[in-house]
Amino acid sequence: MAAHLITIATFLLFILLTASMFNFNQTLAKERNHNSMVLGMAQYSRNSLPPIPRASRIRNSSKKPSEILDMMEPLREITNGYLISLNLGSPPQVIQAYMDTGSDLTWVPCGNISFDCMECDEYRNNKLTTAAFSPSFSSSSSRDLCGSSFCNDIHSSDNNYDTCTMAGCSLATLLKSTCPRPCPLFAYTYGADGVVTGALTRDTLTVHGNSPSATREIPKFCFGCVGSTYREPIGIAGFGRGTLSLPSQLGFLKIGFSHCFLSFKFANNPNISSPLVVGDVAISSKDYLQFTPMLRSPIYPNFYYIGLEAITIGNVVSAIKVPSNLREFDSRGNGAMLIDSGTTYTHLPEPLYSQILSFLQSAITYPRAKDVEMRTGFDLCYKVPCKNNDTFIDDLPSITFHFLNNVSLALPQGNHFYAMGAPSESTVVKCLLFQSMNNEDDNIYGPAGVFGSFQQQNVEVVYDLEQERVGFQPRDCAVAAVAQGLHKM
Repeated sequence: MAAHLITIATFLLFILLTASMFNFNQTLAKERNHNSMVLGMAQYSRNSLPPIPRASRIRNSSKKPSEILDMMEPLREITNGYLISLNLGSPPQVIQAYMDTGSDLTWVPCGNISFDCMECDEYRNNKLTTAAFSPSFSSSSSRDLCGSSFCNDIHSSDNNYDTCTMAGCSLATLLKSTCPRPCPLFAYTYGADGVVTGALTRDTLTVHGNSPSATREIPKFCFGCVGSTYREPIGIAGFGRGTLSLPSQLGFLKIGFSHCFLSFKFANNPNISSPLVVGDVAISSKDYLQFTPMLRSPIYPNFYYIGLEAITIGNVVSAIKVPSNLREFDSRGNGAMLIDSGTTYTHLPEPLYSQILSFLQSAITYPRAKDVEMRTGFDLCYKVPCKNNDTFIDDLPSITFHFLNNVSLALPQGNHFYAMGAPSESTVVKCLLFQSMNNEDDNIYGPAGVFGSFQQQNVEVVYDLEQERVGFQPRDCAVAAVAQGLHKM
């Protein structure tokens, strides 16, 4: 309780300081929480609960159109997510950021000396920090103006004032829409666990095409140049459906993207990366996938929702039916399942979550590892026999998610129960890496559940934005990485 009060007090102090300096309110993006240790490394869940000018396609006659019109970037896996390398500025500075389908704003730490992250000692101790962007070293960097659509978007929930009025523009320039003042500084919050403050900035973003030699420059890409954060040491590349998101600014909002997340065993391995493909190649020739409809939230239209109908444990004939609010939105626009690469573990509402635990306890006869449950905070851990010290083979019950449109996704082995350490005396402790939504209030706000990135490992996931659907297909993503040249020998 004391630590919690200290955290809240520090958080409130941060808000007061930033509000006094910049005199603006906060923009709700999404909620995160921080979890326990896995494999001896800090495991921080980035739990998401809710928070256009379309870029022209640049053609180059010396390269094939498919090489220019699509984007292919490697994702580096770390212990709590997947990092994309952003090449910002002229000349390009390489800044790593989380690839996050649960938010819109792309932001990076700015100023190697001036960047300040409060309550970030845990991250620094685990070396979970990245380089900062220096606008002064880029010849193409500029502040976004107060009259831009991006400025209006990021301040849309602040107040009812015009952004140029907030910037102090004269009446004459307001009437003519010619005010040259920069966009007011913003604050972007991630629930109670994270805050970033900074300035909207424009600069050149360089992305890669289908071949290593094909590159594309996106001039005046808009992102947050962040100088201060609370518990957010690493930038975020927003892949949501809003105007500020990276796919939107690159002109891919009506096309789509796909990813194939490597399994957790490859975390922090610099020699292999997860494939991320954006554009036509990502959604073409995907008939082998199962597609479920993409649901559009009336109150959170910028995020990706799908409908969950049932869950099957093991080989039982009857599936566990889920509450209706996981299949669809209620009259207030809340409910359904958010699919989010920025949330580590899948979150399910009560009493469904406890029901899943009861089914698993009835089906598993191995002894519980209560000490590991207490230490990690996970609710179900077992001491599992480990033949030949192979931690990836077991006879624990499978878990299958059944989504709308008769889509069934059997989670690949290792996506539900995961080894928490090395084997000892031919036994390894495995824990269920699901979590409860912990909705203490009957008035559920936002999604009813979240489908996290850990359960998306070794699954090809396609966001077909043209046909408003999400596709799934279990796949060895390490093999896919090798096929796309993302493995260093």
